Order: sequence, then C-alpha cells, then structure tokens
Amino acid sequence: MKQGIVMVVVAVAATVLMGMLGSSEAQLQMNFYAKSCPNAEKIISDHIEKHIHNGPSLAAPLIRMHFHDCFVRGCDGSVLINSTTGNAEKDAPPNLTLRGFGFVERIKTLLEAVCPKTVSCADIIALTARDAVVATGGPSWSVPTGRRDGRISNSTEALNNIPPPTSNFTTLQRLFANQGLNLKDLVLLSGAHTIGVSHCSSMNSRLYNFSTTVKQDPALDSEYATNLKANKCKSLNDNTTILEMDPGSARSFDLSYYRLVLKRRGLFQSDSALTTNSATLKMINDLVNGSEKKFYKAFAKSMEKMGRVKVKTGSTGVIRTRCSVAGS
Repeated sequence: MKQGIVMVVVAVAATVLMGMLGSSEAQLQMNFYAKSCPNAEKIISDHIEKHIHNGPSLAAPLIRMHFHDCFVRGCDGSVLINSTTGNAEKDAPPNLTLRGFGFVERIKTLLEAVCPKTVSCADIIALTARDAVVATGGPSWSVPTGRRDGRISNSTEALNNIPPPTSNFTTLQRLFANQGLNLKDLVLLSGAHTIGVSHCSSMNSRLYNFSTTVKQDPALDSEYATNLKANKCKSLNDNTTILEMDPGSARSFDLSYYRLVLKRRGLFQSDSALTTNSATLKMINDLVNGSEKKFYKAFAKSMEKMGRVKVKTGSTGVIRTRCSVAGS
C-alpha cells in the first residue's frame, strides 16, 4: 500500500515538474537561439545592414509585415505562406501591397544553411522589422525569441482582423482589443506611419466618394485634399500612384506624423480617427509636446507587447524550413 502511495506521489511530482518545464519552455526569451544557433540574430542584422542602405524604403514594409502577421492568428509567420488557390493571408486586400517577402525568404535560406530547422519564420519577421528600423536611424526595441510557426493562412481572417485604413475609432479600438492591445498601443503603433508610403487606393474615397451626401471627407484638411487631387490622386480609380504617409519626413522615424494628424493631414481615415476620442487625442498632444526619446521608449514597449500576441512556443507550432510553404 505504501509503495503504491509513493508511486502516486512520484507520478504527481513528475507531472508537476513537466508542467513547470512546459510553462518555462512556453515563454519567449532573449537570446533564445544562444545554444541552438548562436549567430542567428547576427546573420539577420548583418544581412539587413548590407542591403537596407540600397533600399531604405524597405524598412516600412517590413515593420508593416510584422503588424499584419501578429494581427492574424498571432505572430506565427502565417503572412508569408503562399497559396495555390489564392486564399492565403497575403491574398487578402490588406496584404496585396505588402513587400519584403523575398527578403525574408533569403534570410531564412541563410539560416537554414547554418542551423537547419531551428529558427522560425515568425522570429525572423520580428527581428527583421526591428533591425530594419534601426538601420534607417529609428528606435530599437527588445525582441525576445522562441516563436514557432503556424501552418494555417486564411485570407478571410486577414480581412477581418487587420485594421483597414478606412477604420473609424470604434473599429480600431475593437480590432486592437482583440489582440490584447489598448488605446495607448493604438496611438503608439500608429506612429509607424511616420515612415513609408501608401497608394491612392488606400485613401481615394476620402477625396472623391466619402459618403452618399459628402464627396470629400470633412475631417481632411481642405488645402491638403486639394493638393492631393491636383498632384497625386487625380481620380477615384487611381490605384497605383504612391503617397508618402508622412510627407517630407517619410524616411525619418520622428514625431512629424503626429503633428500632421493634429493638423488634419493624416493620410488615412484611421489616422484621423485617433483625434475623435479625447483619450487618444490627449496622448497625441502629449507625444508632440514631449521628446523624440520619450516617443522611442514608449513605441518600443508597444512593439514588444505586440510581438508577444498569441505566440506559439514550446511544443505548439512548427519550424517551417521555407517561409512561403506551409508544409515545409
């Protein structure tokens, strides 16, 4: 009888220990690849350092890719998956203008050559987004690693979860809250619009077809709207002309974006929506009246938080050998 009790106690203790180990394994951590692939992060940063100066405009798409990945099934690299039937995340309207897929795949190839089946595509996206922003003079943030990859990529989920540029405040708040992100995160992460470009197709409705009663969005500065119509988006059907999201400062990670938003010159309805809520409006004013250093620090915290959204770790998920192939 005593022997049976001892065996039960041992079994319970072993179960508890395994649970503790599983829990510890399930956490992201700094330098996760220190033993399994010690040069992983250096390989990524070196590749970016080597190529980003030839294409500095790639920093914005890479950070945008990180956003779009994390907002669908968490940060699991599913945005990179190709579909033969046209129904993967990258086939959804929010992702049709994403760039940098080949860049990420090349980094994955370099890592596979050194450490096969070790570094996840999800971690590569997270590290690449940070390193690309840093390489162009922007802020740095901590990127704990240990994410694993998903194998499901669905265009409908991308359409339903990624905040569109036409979002009003209620939609933004809901979609961010769905990912465990609050209003402060919404304001700070929107600050990534300080770099990069978009297309007329993302905001044409604000100029020509805002509602059944008003053709031009009254929340958009009229002088700015007139300039866009005359020099950039000359018709509702223009889907190709490129626009800077932060005109005159699109390659500098600074507070200029927020200043434009306060002047009603944010490019998207989603930018303008940030001023329709008293709490987020106050946050923007506080940022503008503060230092760039303070903005960088706050932005870093929100990026770290977003990078943890619904991550797959431990025994959950896989390590894809090719980022574009679900079953690799």
